[in-house]
Amino acid sequence: MECKRNKGLPDSNESNRTTTFPDEVLERVLSLLKSNKDRSSVSLVCKEWYHAERWSRTSVFIGNCYSVSPEIVTRRFPNIRSVTLKGKPRFSDFNLVPPNWGADIQSWLVVFADKFPFLEELRLKRMAVTDESLEFLALSFPNFKALSLLSCDGFSTDGLAAIASNCRKLTQLDIQENGIEDKSGGWLSCFPENFTSLEVLNFASLHSDVNFDALERLVSRCKSLKGLKVNKNITLEQLQRLLIRVPQLTELGSGSFSQELTTDQYSELERAFSNCKSLHTLSGLWVAPPQYLPVLYPACTNLTFLNLSDATLEGDELAKLLAHCPCLRRLWVLDTVEDKGLEAVGSCCPLLEELRVFPSDPFDEDIIHGVTESGFVAVSYGCRRLQYVLYFCRQMTNAAVAIVVQNCPGFTHFRLCIMNPGQPDHLTNEPMDEAFGAVVKTCTKLQRLSVSGLLTDLTFEYIGNYAKNLETLSVAFARSSDWGMQCVLGGCPKLRKLEIRDCLFGNAALLSGLEKYESMRSLWMSACNLTMNGCRLLAKEMPRLNVEVMKEEGSDDSQADKVYVYRTVAGPRRDAPPFVLTL
Repeated sequence: MECKRNKGLPDSNESNRTTTFPDEVLERVLSLLKSNKDRSSVSLVCKEWYHAERWSRTSVFIGNCYSVSPEIVTRRFPNIRSVTLKGKPRFSDFNLVPPNWGADIQSWLVVFADKFPFLEELRLKRMAVTDESLEFLALSFPNFKALSLLSCDGFSTDGLAAIASNCRKLTQLDIQENGIEDKSGGWLSCFPENFTSLEVLNFASLHSDVNFDALERLVSRCKSLKGLKVNKNITLEQLQRLLIRVPQLTELGSGSFSQELTTDQYSELERAFSNCKSLHTLSGLWVAPPQYLPVLYPACTNLTFLNLSDATLEGDELAKLLAHCPCLRRLWVLDTVEDKGLEAVGSCCPLLEELRVFPSDPFDEDIIHGVTESGFVAVSYGCRRLQYVLYFCRQMTNAAVAIVVQNCPGFTHFRLCIMNPGQPDHLTNEPMDEAFGAVVKTCTKLQRLSVSGLLTDLTFEYIGNYAKNLETLSVAFARSSDWGMQCVLGGCPKLRKLEIRDCLFGNAALLSGLEKYESMRSLWMSACNLTMNGCRLLAKEMPRLNVEVMKEEGSDDSQADKVYVYRTVAGPRRDAPPFVLTL
């Protein structure tokens, strides 16, 4: 095939190309492409490839629900079966986005019901979801199979009951970290007695007692169930009863380990875990007394992901558990494991690719336990394959970070959170500039970076000069000048998301991105030195951007408290609440 290439829309001049095979063949070939970036690229080659990609695409990812309208999506892609949709800015996870900000799913569902009645999968993150929307979803899509709700709010277990009652082909119900009104666990009894298709069930974040008899019958019927994550109200005895019915599980969220067990009950639970030969993901363990951890050992042989972010384990306990996890690739822990636990990670997990260390109590400044630079360095010596790190700590040094990235130069995601704002190198009292300079100089594949600690303009000069593959940058409590942000916006060609809070950056930093913002997904700035006039100038110069200012009650009328800037082809949103000013 010969095609005329075009940087914009495909050329409509049919004489500029010829084809040697039918459209059906081209569509079949393009359907094998799984990457959204690859599909977007091939759609720009020529008109024929554009239409072939349009008709063959069955899934779509939308990183900002206001960047496009549902009408535009349905016109562009008529055969979509799976939609992934993100709503509020990520800082909503830190309660920085006011309630009732928007991102309501209902308007999308109404259009999808008309244009995509064959929709099978919907995955939502930080969206506003009501019980009425869930009921509408359950009744409008007869082939619906998979629902994932992550960090959404506005619904209750009544909405889950509607899904359970009406989605007869459901294979996945994944409810994670949502602001849900947990009325009761009776929604589990709403699955019909002849319902058998479920493959993934996750209600770990719910709080109420569940109808265990209904859960047990459901699990017994669903012979293809591979993922089961229960909440902390499921006892060890109940967990054992579930496990003997689904030994084929590959993912398990185990519930609480707080129940007192008799010797016979302990043996039965150990036997149940021994039969789970296919388990590769284990999470939960909200309360995990050391004497019960050995029941897990037989199931750890093939684990690749161990999520202990809710388990207050100590270092010795973690070390004993990790000794049975030779295949581990991903590990999430609380900082209660301390440096001793991280030393065990370095010793036992040579294949580890992702490590997340969360604070057990981020608001207690007097807390005595935690992790330091010593644990970080110990991990890096033993886990040379690390690519992703999220590390919450109360102290760090430039030298330690330099050692870590020297040992692990393959980082694509480096998120270091020194929890005391503006904290310098605790040994030299110097800014943390050289730490992040070492990261961006050494880790040439770096895509995501979160910086913290005492930072000057030098950190951002390093980022602009060396982080050429950086896509997401998160900055908090930096005391550098506008020049630092100008370096980033002028020097990072692939930057897509920029998140800034509690920094000194002002209008000069904001306006330095005029040539960058249309190629980015979004910019968030809060508690910075921005003014309304600076934001108005940005909106005037870049009319294809939505420039939204969230005003706080009683704030200075001239100041821009929270600013959210994003590219859009849908124009200003029509559902902005009164406290959101669209400029």
